[in-house]
Amino acid sequence: MTLDGETMTQAVQGIADPRFEKVRALLEENIRSGAEVGASLAVDFGGEMIVDLWGGYADAARTKPWTRDTIVNVWSSTKTVTALAALILVDRGLLDVNEPVATYWPEFAQNGKEAIEVRHILSHTSGVSGWDTPFVIADMYDWEKSTTQLAAQEPWWEPGTASGYHSQTMGHLVGEVVRRVSGKTLKEFVRTEIAEPLGADFQIGALPGDDDRIAEIVPFKRRAFDISTIPPGSPLYKSLVGPQGDPNSANTEAWRRADIGAVNGHTNARGLARVMSTISLGGTVNGVRLLGPDTVDLIFEEQANGVDLVLGVPLRWGIGYALPEAQTVPVIPTDERICFWGGWGGSMIVMHPDRGLTISYMMNKMSDGVIISSDISNSYIAAIYEALA
Repeated sequence: MTLDGETMTQAVQGIADPRFEKVRALLEENIRSGAEVGASLAVDFGGEMIVDLWGGYADAARTKPWTRDTIVNVWSSTKTVTALAALILVDRGLLDVNEPVATYWPEFAQNGKEAIEVRHILSHTSGVSGWDTPFVIADMYDWEKSTTQLAAQEPWWEPGTASGYHSQTMGHLVGEVVRRVSGKTLKEFVRTEIAEPLGADFQIGALPGDDDRIAEIVPFKRRAFDISTIPPGSPLYKSLVGPQGDPNSANTEAWRRADIGAVNGHTNARGLARVMSTISLGGTVNGVRLLGPDTVDLIFEEQANGVDLVLGVPLRWGIGYALPEAQTVPVIPTDERICFWGGWGGSMIVMHPDRGLTISYMMNKMSDGVIISSDISNSYIAAIYEALA
């Protein structure tokens, strides 16, 4: 069988325990059919990478192979690492999730935000789910402007009463707290305190020397929301336009050099699985301790449970991560301790401490109309759990 002149064995490469042949076959079929352009899949089980697969193409024209070291902008899967950065400071006793944000960032206590706690910005319940307009994507690249504006504006609903997904602001909100507490920018903290100690191929933004190995984002054809049908005063509308997202921005140099801890992490499935196995393995990976068990337990303290004011679907939020919710992501088991999140277009990262399991899927072709996960990511996750049953 061929794929644009390549054999199927060339299309998907890497290793997979024999139990996961169905997973490999799914990836091969999705690349062959065009459902995927390029993608990577990884499963870490008990600290061992038992699945590490990649294949397809790193460009929309399908001329550049997706290789072992290809990385891609992973959109909101980045948030999982940003939350981990905050939890590391919690574990060190430098940050308290129940303290007001203003304890660490005094300027934040403006316009009714003095009581917003750190846990609220980590669980998308702070009411600061976007920037007041006018505000465009390029403004996010200016850290001082972005954080100063967030500190000055009012929350869009009563903090702590409901979640409203902080799709683009979460990285600046949490990142400024990380900066105030640690003295390091978020991207520097992630590099020196997480990626380098773990030997993980993950970075917020991307260094110039990595540009040649970054896969091109292939945008969706249909958005999840039609902005023209949304009431202008709603948290959803204000979040979508402050600023309005453009998938093509991820293919620009300015985006890659910025520090946007909500949406511009660059990695592949292996790299993110390596980082997030920190949670699945109880806080220590190959002798590198980033969290203690008590800090891991914090993640599973439910902060919100209901229809999200921005995404419009039922969600359960712990501290920093979503918790299983049967209606929204039915392939993730609801009867064990699991946390997860994903990125625009369908990438997913699942952490399952009860089994020591981490599942990671990163790709460059964005699925149409995706809010959380996609049919493709759900099929991989279901096949992985089936193989482990």
